[in-house]
Amino acid sequence: MAAAAVSLFSAKSITAIPKLKPFLFDFHVSPPFSLSFAVAANTTTNFTLWSRKPRRNPTAPAAAMLFPQNPVFSDTCAAIISGSIALSVLRLWQETAKRGLFDQKLNRKLVHISIGLVFMLCWPLYSSGYRGAILAAITPGVNIMRMILIGSGLWKDEATVKSMSRYGDYRELLKGPLYYATTITLACAFYWRTSPIAIAAICNLCAGDGFADIVGRQFGGQKLPYNKNKSIAGICIIFPTLDISKRVRRLFSVS
Repeated sequence: MAAAAVSLFSAKSITAIPKLKPFLFDFHVSPPFSLSFAVAANTTTNFTLWSRKPRRNPTAPAAAMLFPQNPVFSDTCAAIISGSIALSVLRLWQETAKRGLFDQKLNRKLVHISIGLVFMLCWPLYSSGYRGAILAAITPGVNIMRMILIGSGLWKDEATVKSMSRYGDYRELLKGPLYYATTITLACAFYWRTSPIAIAAICNLCAGDGFADIVGRQFGGQKLPYNKNKSIAGICIIFPTLDISKRVRRLFSVS
């Protein structure tokens, strides 16, 4: 785009005013909104009133794929690995619940915090496209079916009930645990790891809500005036855990 030149003074006015003669009388406006004029011969002064930086094209974070030459096989292997890791972590908390190593409510929250975060750390193994998102969503999707079957009484699994329920009632799995698995599944399928929305949603769901309950039970003497079931300590611990989503997003951007 050519710059627009506007003459401030005519040649006749320069002759009439000798003091202004050394100054160049061309006033240039060139995008993006930059002004330039010459104060003396061979001397140009530029003023930038406002410049909008070009927007960066959003690019998907690089994936640490197992077999980049064969993306379909690589995503399939990633689904098997991430599902195995999530199942192993779940088995660990089932054993602690079975042996009574932790209070049942605390054990439930440890499941709540760890499963989603550990599963999300496996996301870089997948490709960044739609296929990777769908294959990743299979793992929490299978957990949805488990919660429905166990919560409805069609499948007996006392270890899962003890590790995920507050009071040992299998019907509790149709509430919080089912919502938990559904949220992670939808975050995978519709947003995936290329979006900060999915990362923030899962981090806040797992770490934020989980730590808030643990800290609230230990140090929650001061209750909220509008909700006696919630404490100020539990609410305040949510804010430090929000930083987890930023760190995970940074990890995915360089992985």
